[in-house]
Amino acid sequence: MKRLLHILLMVTVSSMQAQKPSGTLSGRVSDTAGNPLAYASVLLEELKLGVLTDDDGAYYISKVPPGKHRVLVSYLGYSTRTVTIEVNENHSDIRIDFTLAESLENLDEVTVNGKSKETELETKGFAVNAVKTKEASLRNIQTNELLNTTVGVKIRQNGGLGSDVNYSLNGLSGNSVRIFIDGIPTSVYGSSFNLNSIPTSMIKQIEVYKGVVPGHLADDALGGAINIVLDGEAKNNLNASVSYGSFNTLQANVNSLYRFEKSGFTVKASGFYNYSDNDYKVSGRSIVVTGLGGVQTPITARRFNDAYRSTGGMAQIGYTDVKWADQFLVGLTGSNEYKEVQHGAFMTITPYKDRFFESDAMLANVTYQKKNLFVQGMDLNIHGLYGKRNRAVNDTVAWAYSWNGERAIDYKGDEYQYSWDSQQEGGPTLAKINRKVASIRSGLSYSINDHHKILINHVYSGIDREDGDALRSVLENTFKGTRDLYKNIYSLTYELTAFDEKLNANLFGKHYHQKTTSIDPAIEEDSNGNDIIVDEIVSSNNKHEGYGFALSYAIIPNITLLASAERAIRLPNETEVFGNDGDNVVANPSIGPELSQNYNLGLRLGMFNIKNHEFTISSNVFTRNIKDRIGLPIETSLNIDDELILYVNQGNAKSKGIDAQLNYTYNNNLGLNFNISHFKLTTESANGTEFDIPNTPFFTMTGGLRYSIKDVIQKNSRLNLFYGLYFTEEFSYLTSQGSNTIGDDFFKVPQQLAQDLGLSYKFPNNNIVMSFDIKNIFDKPVYDNLSVQKPGRAFYLKFNYTINNF
Repeated sequence: MKRLLHILLMVTVSSMQAQKPSGTLSGRVSDTAGNPLAYASVLLEELKLGVLTDDDGAYYISKVPPGKHRVLVSYLGYSTRTVTIEVNENHSDIRIDFTLAESLENLDEVTVNGKSKETELETKGFAVNAVKTKEASLRNIQTNELLNTTVGVKIRQNGGLGSDVNYSLNGLSGNSVRIFIDGIPTSVYGSSFNLNSIPTSMIKQIEVYKGVVPGHLADDALGGAINIVLDGEAKNNLNASVSYGSFNTLQANVNSLYRFEKSGFTVKASGFYNYSDNDYKVSGRSIVVTGLGGVQTPITARRFNDAYRSTGGMAQIGYTDVKWADQFLVGLTGSNEYKEVQHGAFMTITPYKDRFFESDAMLANVTYQKKNLFVQGMDLNIHGLYGKRNRAVNDTVAWAYSWNGERAIDYKGDEYQYSWDSQQEGGPTLAKINRKVASIRSGLSYSINDHHKILINHVYSGIDREDGDALRSVLENTFKGTRDLYKNIYSLTYELTAFDEKLNANLFGKHYHQKTTSIDPAIEEDSNGNDIIVDEIVSSNNKHEGYGFALSYAIIPNITLLASAERAIRLPNETEVFGNDGDNVVANPSIGPELSQNYNLGLRLGMFNIKNHEFTISSNVFTRNIKDRIGLPIETSLNIDDELILYVNQGNAKSKGIDAQLNYTYNNNLGLNFNISHFKLTTESANGTEFDIPNTPFFTMTGGLRYSIKDVIQKNSRLNLFYGLYFTEEFSYLTSQGSNTIGDDFFKVPQQLAQDLGLSYKFPNNNIVMSFDIKNIFDKPVYDNLSVQKPGRAFYLKFNYTINNF
């Protein structure tokens, strides 16, 4: 690995040498009414170099060699435009906007070749979905809400804005699913910079890999991976938005980029602010007020200790689209977070008051990307982070409280305090966790020709963690415990394209290596009876190998068969090994890795075009055979711990099921999407009896409807109407109780159907968009986890402002 890093460093430095001059061609394609034409073809005929326009009709072609070139622009049902351009020797950047007129002549003879980036990704053989964010960025939709509409994905959130989130892909959830930002694990950034916080306007695309994860996302993502691809295009833009709504929820963000054309010097900046009181109403069996004699009266209460605030931003400077680099950027990422804690793992009859945690992060980052390095087809990609993350928990209030926000009383009517002097059992705490974190992702690929490609990727992540508590004695704080975790994952990938691009094959192998060390000073007596300080050391060193493949074959251009498989490894993460007081997680240093044999078989039909109708249908059958699954202990009785969480190796498990989705559009005005997912997740008891793993939603459906109307109130404006549907079948926190079901109703999460409505209005200049959303329009009780109610009906208004190409 050291040799490889030396080579990468030499390549990075040497790539600054002069290369042949080139130019860029960019612009926008629209119809005669000024509406953008998405996926129009822009082609440099002689060079056979072309692209498809994005959702805004924009296109960008780089590395255009000097000389005269004929540009051909075409779109199904519209006339074709051609123009001749000339790129000079001085790195000319040319911008041309095209307007196409509708034409029905020879429509039957028109053939459109090429795929959108989303279609290209989804037909490579992996069980993957490409989620577009352009439309969602204009509405009051968080990234997690958008993911929850994706087939095979279930987002389970423990409350309102800022609460804990669990991601489930085809039955595998929690830390089996890895989240990335541009290929870097989000765990490096900390909780204050997560998918709750990142606005969709900063995101270009979300890639959801289920079960089988490609080598370039080298990590121990056993159940799948969600990769957030931030917008990295080097075009001048400014986007700002602000929204306000129910529960005093305010969200604002801004992101911008400016590039100096002559030098290529680029400045990028983005920031966000989120706040919510999260004081929504809750009810249910645990929402009671205890009076004299211990009489419990059910009430509908407002959460009163659940406020959330997060702020953050990223600033980068460097160069883009210059001779020696496509991107070279250095910068800082900073964020902080404040979160009040209303209860433990469940909503119980005695909620918390004045328990909260805070966290912050400051990370330096560097990015270097270069295509065609030294030789045609060799690409280099390096992205690194280094900095600090801190987290503090404050729990020093001993008084007990009721759900009415007042102090609780005992059976005599007297206010009382907890004997352990804090809200959560274990005693008062001002616990702090200070971390030094580092991560570097590097990738080197070489396209031998149009049919063969080799990729080498590596991800390193390291955490040096120090735990302390201001309420401990001076001696205890003098000898603080330390926690260290280091992880290296390497991958080697071979890609093949054959039979006129009908067959795509991806073969990969991965090597996993993780070391953990936990050191806690302790006082012991020596043989002479004297106190001495000794270090209690617990360590582990895990090495594993994984491998897999992904295949796709286009039976006909619009019907593709897909298959993928992987021997996947998931190493226990920092929280599972070392614990985390802020999340009520107890340490388990003896926990081991889990392994899974993952298989997918899918079929994709489309996109089909029939007059003004377009539709795509896809499905995937999957199986996951899991060994030593990591999760919470499986509860088989009604006596459960209501506060603390301990991750363990549960044993072997199996997940198998099917998911399917339909996407349909009519005349670019009406859009419909619907998906369904059903699976079984089972394990075996000590006597070999198979049973369903509890606390798992086995059947889900989501759907969405969009209708677009032009020229509403103003000419060249656009009104979009939205409807969303989310269904989850009933599931239980406990294993089946057989014929003895007395008392287990409390541990069932009921069947749920939530519905949303929304609209957005784009003003004629396309710079301003106003949107209004109603979430959970029928105010139904909604739960993702046992006894933890999510917000009811809520209203949000948002304004979005954009300037492009200034």
